[in-house]
Amino acid sequence: MKLLSAREMKDIDKRATSEYGIPSLLLMENAGIRTVEIIEKMLERTQGKKVLIISGKGNNGGDGLVIARHLMNAGAYVDTFLLTREDEMTVDSHTNYNILSKMKGNILPLYGEKDLDKLMLSLLSCDLIVDALYGIGFKGTLSDFDSRIVKMINWSKKPVAAVDIPSGVEADTGRVNGEAVKATHTISFALPKIGLILRPGKDYVGSLSVADISIPRSLLKDDSLKNNLINESMVKTFINKRDPESHKGTYGHTLIVGGSAGMSGAVIMTAAAALRCGAGLVTAAVPESLLPIVESCLTEVISAPLAQNIAGTIAMEALPQIESLLGKASVCALGPGMSGYSDALALIHFILQKSGVPVVIDADGLNALQGNLDILKNRQVPLILTPHPGEMARLTGQSINEIQNNRLEIARGFAQSWGVTLVLKGNNTVIASSTGEIYININGNPGMATAGSGDVLCGIISSLISQGLKPLPAALAGVFLHGLAGDQAAAIKGQRGLIAGDIIDYLPDILKAFEI
Repeated sequence: MKLLSAREMKDIDKRATSEYGIPSLLLMENAGIRTVEIIEKMLERTQGKKVLIISGKGNNGGDGLVIARHLMNAGAYVDTFLLTREDEMTVDSHTNYNILSKMKGNILPLYGEKDLDKLMLSLLSCDLIVDALYGIGFKGTLSDFDSRIVKMINWSKKPVAAVDIPSGVEADTGRVNGEAVKATHTISFALPKIGLILRPGKDYVGSLSVADISIPRSLLKDDSLKNNLINESMVKTFINKRDPESHKGTYGHTLIVGGSAGMSGAVIMTAAAALRCGAGLVTAAVPESLLPIVESCLTEVISAPLAQNIAGTIAMEALPQIESLLGKASVCALGPGMSGYSDALALIHFILQKSGVPVVIDADGLNALQGNLDILKNRQVPLILTPHPGEMARLTGQSINEIQNNRLEIARGFAQSWGVTLVLKGNNTVIASSTGEIYININGNPGMATAGSGDVLCGIISSLISQGLKPLPAALAGVFLHGLAGDQAAAIKGQRGLIAGDIIDYLPDILKAFEI
């Protein structure tokens, strides 16, 4: 599903009018009608109920005036508070103001301190509040007066229907700078806005509905729209039932290169996840001293001992063996448990030059790239990078706060600059393609913030590539499946006690549901 920025939504509205001849007034009417349909479900019975509507000066406020009219016709008592004067209204809003005035709607000014008492009385007696104060064009911080209004709305604890987006939430980022309306239900028009699914904005949305206001479908699927939501229907297109005539070779060979003294668990988790996700063969190539540990933990995995140095990390003498292993692999996962050491960069460079298959770089493989991104150039194979915010900060030279405050654009810019698929992990993991597409994942939970969770994700993505998916679909499906398995594990075991191995344990059940 596509996600829209405020500018994209406004452009779509304009195109619907200029290219298809759909009057903007009709779009406003449809937005109001769709919202009333949700409100009627929230109220269960509209007749005799009291609704308070707060409308601003933009088209979002015009939507509120349409809603007032239709609720009146449905038998509700409606108080419509206006934060704008007639001469400040948009043309379409003013048209609906005139209609509501002629219907003798109860329109009340909300301009200053003296009007707040009436608002308080209406809040105390109403059954539901409609937030049509600000629309998707809002950025920054509410004025002191508007902040007081929002505080009163939230204090009332009454059900709130937000029109398109809760007031105070930025549509492009989900940022909340100060006060914002805590909605019970948000009705977004045409497509969801980015800020509705990113935190903290997501926490103000309540239930989310997406309403059809008659925007032509072709406009909502335009290739220029680059932001997407990963959902189940998308992932189902990537997971196919297995052919009865298949064999282990059909599902590829995942090679994992990593491990170091004291860090064998990372490779083990990656390998186990790759197996559980369906790879036909998995080889764990680790420093030779780790071989007994790997073999005792993973009986189904092929183990390959690599020459090691005195520190227990992979030595340069292992390069010819790694090249041989790459010749038999469908994908290479590089970095889990590898540790930071002086030869790590040379190892990565060698694999990028010699590999004929996609490479997934994770963990210490990413840390070795710090200040050395030029080795990503002139490679012959697709590349997936899977940093968490700290690793992304080291890769880009920016602070973690800068990364977290602009996740989408930083991920997009990096992926395009270096021609990679980037998986920026964290709450609402972001996947960026080399062509500028952004995909946002919204499942998963805080219990997954535990050691080894990233290794599991690396194994899942690598496994899906070995089974035939291209890197971008593998990243999309991998992140979604990883989050679903984590959610299922947390539902049974709770978030606090969840460990990375639980995510692996629940993968088969998740995959089974997708194969039906």
